[in-house]
Amino acid sequence: MQPYGIQAMLKEGHKHLSGLDEAVVKNIDACKQLSAITRTSLGPNGMNKMVINHLDKLFVTNDASTIVNELEVQHPAAKILVLAAKAQQEEIGDGANLTISFAGELLQNAEELIRMGLHPSEIISGYSKAINKTIEILEELVEPGSETMDVRNKEQVVSRMRAAIASKQFGQEDRLCSLVADACYHVCPKNPANFNVDNVRVAKLLGGGLHDSTVLQGMVLKGDALGSIKKVEKAKVVVFAGGVDTSATDTKGTVLIHNAEQLENYAKSEEAKVEELIKSVADSGAKVIVSGAAVGEMALHFCERYKLMVLRISSKFELRRFCRTTGSVAILKLSQPNPADLGYVDLVSVMEIGGVRVTVVQNEEGGSSVSTVVLRASTDSILDDLERAVDDGVNTYKAMCKDSRTVPGAAATEIELARRVKEFSFKETGLDQYAIAKFAESFEMIPRTLAENAGLNAMEIISSLYAEHANGNAKVGIDLVEGAYKDASVMNVWDLYITKFFALKYAADAACTVLRVDQIIMSKPAGGPRREQPAGMDED
Repeated sequence: MQPYGIQAMLKEGHKHLSGLDEAVVKNIDACKQLSAITRTSLGPNGMNKMVINHLDKLFVTNDASTIVNELEVQHPAAKILVLAAKAQQEEIGDGANLTISFAGELLQNAEELIRMGLHPSEIISGYSKAINKTIEILEELVEPGSETMDVRNKEQVVSRMRAAIASKQFGQEDRLCSLVADACYHVCPKNPANFNVDNVRVAKLLGGGLHDSTVLQGMVLKGDALGSIKKVEKAKVVVFAGGVDTSATDTKGTVLIHNAEQLENYAKSEEAKVEELIKSVADSGAKVIVSGAAVGEMALHFCERYKLMVLRISSKFELRRFCRTTGSVAILKLSQPNPADLGYVDLVSVMEIGGVRVTVVQNEEGGSSVSTVVLRASTDSILDDLERAVDDGVNTYKAMCKDSRTVPGAAATEIELARRVKEFSFKETGLDQYAIAKFAESFEMIPRTLAENAGLNAMEIISSLYAEHANGNAKVGIDLVEGAYKDASVMNVWDLYITKFFALKYAADAACTVLRVDQIIMSKPAGGPRREQPAGMDED
């Protein structure tokens, strides 16, 4: 039988979904599933997820961006939410969960409106008006006086960073904030807007607990020094990217040796050449040699003779950071260094932390441009989770360097937005008002989820929050410890304005994008062997 209609137009094996029930509602359903996964991880009491990725690596975390990255979401509509969360993670470094959960809630409410008979384009126009109004109101909720801050004042930094870190590591936020704040303002440049996240490193060492964690100026390299010299102070450093060894010639050469004497001289000449090179390094004033590749036995022997400390850094990213910390220039192969290429360190020493030997490179005086947070914990998965919390803290620091305005945290902002946007919907005429009202209702998801994750009665708390906000107390939020409502400024829970701004904007954009789709046409997947995933990068 001859195919007809769209079947005749497209190749066989394609899939075609169209119309409200097939395309729109199915898309919304996929997004709801994704946001249901991340929603229970929202807030300080969020639950952890155990995700095992395609390489059998185990992740135990409540960090939404890690969860959605490792889930390998296939559905095209849910992928849009994942992209929104990634954009949020790259822009701010926090608030990815808010983006996904809020977008999922918006779509769930849109589905109810569609069932009532509204057309998706009316919902989109209502949502667009509502997000513009939300951003206006958000500007008004900014805490007065928060737009100016000193990024080197620890107290001001910690108050803005607490919420981001507490959502990952509740109960340990004070210790972590203090570590991250110390690490950040040591590497903060004169103009804070140029703060580089890469300058705060994390070294994870098993054993001990969070109370053993410290911040070191400079770098912590896993691994021991190669020779017998383990400590050098106030020394010049030379970096050889290509390794410290006798280099083989590029062209093949044949040496004809007639007798034993010539053989001996040949071996001696090689030895003399290596000694000459190492001596020239020692004469240049360098006390520390850092190699980017293997270090030959003979070269190491002469380094010992001339009392040179030898370190090996195999990661080229780490080598670059080392050059940045010490101000040295990497030289390609073993040769006499220029005085201009030498770097300087205050102290290079080998320490033992929790049974692991590490080399600490400190550079206090030259205003070291790298600082390292040394994290200690009992298992690898706890260490990974702590590292994610530190990353979020550092990203928040970068965001506050750009824009330091804050809004009340603990769901106070969301309830106020819900109340004000709801009032705005009553003034609108036309079918948009239903969409705007649903948009306002979606904000309730945040206090409800926070309360549910903490095991509290959500309905009771939301109604008491609304009552407080109606009386003009716009800063009242949920106190998750006592399970009651409380002023956010008393609890000292503040969220960055810029985090909320981007999270809500990305969520509304993602929801509108999904609603705009009315047909899905999928070609037959290409045959042939399955493509393997590209190998993972190293952790730098």
